[in-house]
Amino acid sequence: MSAGRPAVFDRSLETLAPEGLAAHQWRRFHAMAREVLAGNSFVRSKWQAAGVSSADDLRGWDDFRRLPFTVKRELAADQAAHPPFGTNLTYPLERYVRVHQTSGTTGTPIRWLETPESWAWWARCWAMVLAGAGVTPADRVFFPFSFGLFVGFWGGFEGARALGALAIPAGGLDSPTRLALMEALGVTVLVCTPSYALHLVETARERGLDPRKLPVRTTIHAGEPGAGIPSVRTRIEDAWGARAFDHAGMTEVGAYSYECAEQAGLHVNEAEYIAEVVDPGTGEPARDGELVLTNLGRVGSPAIRYRTGDRVRLAEAPCPCGRTFRRLDGGIRGRLDDMLIVRGINVFPAAIEEVVRRFPAIDEFQVEVFRDGELDEVRVLVELEDPSGVRPIQEAFRQTFGIRLQVAAVPPKSLPRFELKARRVVRR
Repeated sequence: MSAGRPAVFDRSLETLAPEGLAAHQWRRFHAMAREVLAGNSFVRSKWQAAGVSSADDLRGWDDFRRLPFTVKRELAADQAAHPPFGTNLTYPLERYVRVHQTSGTTGTPIRWLETPESWAWWARCWAMVLAGAGVTPADRVFFPFSFGLFVGFWGGFEGARALGALAIPAGGLDSPTRLALMEALGVTVLVCTPSYALHLVETARERGLDPRKLPVRTTIHAGEPGAGIPSVRTRIEDAWGARAFDHAGMTEVGAYSYECAEQAGLHVNEAEYIAEVVDPGTGEPARDGELVLTNLGRVGSPAIRYRTGDRVRLAEAPCPCGRTFRRLDGGIRGRLDDMLIVRGINVFPAAIEEVVRRFPAIDEFQVEVFRDGELDEVRVLVELEDPSGVRPIQEAFRQTFGIRLQVAAVPPKSLPRFELKARRVVRR
């Protein structure tokens, strides 16, 4: 990819015809299965229980679909029983060179070990994310991230380096210092959570700085739903004067999706993943349901038919960009385990955020969930100087969900801000 010109990262793979892509995936999966069965006791015991003792038992996609799903609680239980890393390891420990872990927002963090090969795979997956957003070797890519055990944007940093861009680490700094550094270094690409992008805007304005006057032309967001929510994307783009791109990934599976210039949903990187969408209740194939992923480049600690808990919908039409990878229409539509049932109506926190972010006067919000008798009720706290601004928000919720949600104004700057995954849903 030449400097200064957006391009497809790997055109030969990203534009494969369906039959060619399926053949590519099967070759990768079958080779991985042979190696994993030889050394990985976690996978071997699961597959043997399903009647698969050898890679030779896997003759085609029907056999693949006989393999059991993997769920997060299995991995957590395995690590609890076999601390500290569990048994989902294909090689001896000395083969691994990095350790990371999940954020712990939904339970005890799960540790994950990486080999040199799988870490290079992370970098390649993230390079595809960055290239999809038009990042080139001419860019200066800024990562305001703590660089701790949580894998977070570590892979993104490696991806920028693999792409040939200038990767700028900004861990261990407060927000004003980060903004000053962005200005001094001429940062052109910002990579962070949607929440932190909006927090940087708040901080900049408090100091009389207009983020639109910085050279940032692209922002890329992961770690939480947000950049795929139209009102959130609009707010970020208006505040930064840049195009905002969505990305979804997980510590357990890797950086599996990206947006292209068309921004018509998230492309699943099917060169490196097998993607399925299933009915959450039955496990049968569906167009709208739970995303299930198998990664193909992390042989040392694979995730095979992993139930992500993410609610998605497969797009039907091909993408105008020319890529043949399947797309998730509207990105990640919510977490299945985040769904709230309010007076019989299914309400996802991402849908609440879509409404709240339509109101420019609100910088931050929080969703309180509490019991009223036998039922869950929701109260949305919004930072507003003028409490009369609550009524239009209540009406927007009524029009969106068909029910009234409680909305309460709280003072500006009174709710938490987040650098990593935002925790806006609080149970009282």
